[in-house]
Amino acid sequence: MSPKSRLGRGLGGLIDGAAAPTPPAAPEETPSKASPATPAPQKTAPPAKAKAAAESDGLRELSVKDIVPNPHQPRREIDPRLIKELARSIRSEGLLQPIVVRAKGKRFELIAGERRLRAFKQLERKKIPARIIEAGDASSASLALIENLQRENLNPVDEALGYASLIRDFGLTQEAAAERVGKGRATVANAMRLLSLDSEIQGYLSRRLLSTGHAKVLLALEDDEHRRLLARRIIESGMSVRQAETEVTNLKKQPGSASGKNGRTAPAAEETALRDLEKRISEHLNARASLKHGAKKGKLTIEYLGNDDLDRILEKLGLTS
Repeated sequence: MSPKSRLGRGLGGLIDGAAAPTPPAAPEETPSKASPATPAPQKTAPPAKAKAAAESDGLRELSVKDIVPNPHQPRREIDPRLIKELARSIRSEGLLQPIVVRAKGKRFELIAGERRLRAFKQLERKKIPARIIEAGDASSASLALIENLQRENLNPVDEALGYASLIRDFGLTQEAAAERVGKGRATVANAMRLLSLDSEIQGYLSRRLLSTGHAKVLLALEDDEHRRLLARRIIESGMSVRQAETEVTNLKKQPGSASGKNGRTAPAAEETALRDLEKRISEHLNARASLKHGAKKGKLTIEYLGNDDLDRILEKLGLTS
């Protein structure tokens, strides 16, 4: 069965060999002494038997303090608001799906359910329902990444770092890492290209100020400074991916501006000065301003929100009567 076809079967079916341990079977019930003609009434299983049945399926209630973090958790940051919302839901409706762990010495290592575990801690619950599976280090890392990809989209940088961890820490090829998480090799390769962008641009991606499409456009520039300048302009002006592509094309037409190969720095210095002036105008007017400058002419655009905001800007410029 292909990795993609395993995705719908839940975490237990994603990695071969990730199976729940099988505790001793629950004791059988005493046969009913009722006569065959009078069927015995159905009874709810006693708590001890219900617990044994749950444990036979790998489910147990574990002490929250006995669960340790997954060192390969791909999600570096979790919005505290999401934890609060989940905690409210658990308090109201209960936990709809147990966390997934594996035995680690005398404790348990979390594989899936980071937010659920944090919500339980926030609620100061002592116990949490958990499914215990058998998984090696590589399988545990793969399952943690898959769980995050399935439940809520990781930001592009955390996703790329998750793939990189599988490849670096477990000696996998890109193709093998892609197979483990049910993705195409090209998807993994393209995601990992984002890690070649500098930390400033990766920060924009993590906060979703830039899209993956914008990042791919920036990768067409070889000079880090040009990438940063264009990234800032994309964010400040709300530039689309298509508009960013046009900007890159224009930059590449300027000798020494985009290739970074001939050592000419004047275009970059001029661009920096323009962006600084643009920022100063925006701060002075407390309004978004964009500046386009050419050898013979240019254009300054100032955005405003309604008549009152326009009046405020005109007053700043000393143009009110």
